[in-house]
Amino acid sequence: MKPIKILQIFTVLNKGGAETNLMNYYRNMDKNEFQIDFLVHRENGFFEQEILNLGSKIYRLPPILPWKLKEYKRAVKNFFDQHSDYDIIHGQCSELGVFIYEEAKRRNIPVIIAHAHNAKMDRDKKLAFRILWKKRMRKYINQYFTCGKEAAENLFGKKLASESFQMNNAIEVENFKFNPSIRDTKRKELGADDFYNIINIGRFNSQKNQLFLLDVFAEILKNHKGFQLFLIGQGELENKLKEKVKKLNLEKNVQFLGLRNDVPELLQAMDYFLFPSLHEGFSVAFVEAQTTGIQCIISDGVPDESILVKENVEVISLKKNPKYWAHKIIAMRDFERKDVSKTIKEKGYDIKENAKKLEEKYRELFTLYSL
Repeated sequence: MKPIKILQIFTVLNKGGAETNLMNYYRNMDKNEFQIDFLVHRENGFFEQEILNLGSKIYRLPPILPWKLKEYKRAVKNFFDQHSDYDIIHGQCSELGVFIYEEAKRRNIPVIIAHAHNAKMDRDKKLAFRILWKKRMRKYINQYFTCGKEAAENLFGKKLASESFQMNNAIEVENFKFNPSIRDTKRKELGADDFYNIINIGRFNSQKNQLFLLDVFAEILKNHKGFQLFLIGQGELENKLKEKVKKLNLEKNVQFLGLRNDVPELLQAMDYFLFPSLHEGFSVAFVEAQTTGIQCIISDGVPDESILVKENVEVISLKKNPKYWAHKIIAMRDFERKDVSKTIKEKGYDIKENAKKLEEKYRELFTLYSL
């Protein structure tokens, strides 16, 4: 029997939340039953070599730019002229997939999925177009996937959100389970033994709010010198963040670690996960952090539904100033860490069980729409 052919649509295959989540599923799926390929809009993503090694294909389109839509649509048409034999299109870039969904429907591809990842839209130069595309895309998709309720309502509207399939942002729980031995080793490697260590994981962009985070950290150091901050990620605001670190004289206490393969170990070594995002859908990084049992301080822009270990999470309003945030963080120094992996599994966020559910969903859709 031929494998079910699935095309995953991404902007870029870097270590963002959506990409990391899909890779967690992809590694745990039956490669004989499912042929999963990727269509992306940029070059040289972090996961590309692993994907190629696992037997998948990666295709490329130019970036989708409102002022170059004619060229973009032509590229989409040319792609499907050669590759119209997919059974399932799974769009991971929300409304930006609108022209792919449209062409896929024109080619009678049976299953066209849009996947909701964010509870709000970024206020960037594409915003007006994105609002139009979000409404337009609903004509072309026939399945609605989401990481959580708020993200589904944002992308599909309340009526269609109620029909969506929740594909949990699941992880390899055993890899993130609290391990004191790993913690001690990693702290020594990082030179972190004599400090309270804060970590933030996420793309360096306005949504993740790291510029505000630096203001908070500066206030912390005014009151307590024994803190370090580790920033994990890359993005368009990286230079601005580094300039602000210098301006605030934080160079000795802030480290930029880039994209990392050792996130589980880094989280083990830390004392706080600080996440002041303006908005989120259902963050994979936040799930990972909670699984390690670390103390998490998040903004009220992070949905309540993503809080899986309530006793380990402190929510602070973004209306509060950096001084208030700093005071709260310093007051949490005596937090007692423990293994919470059982709770994460009970809440349904272990990847092995979730990968089985996704396989079942793909089979169901393939059977339903191929009749």
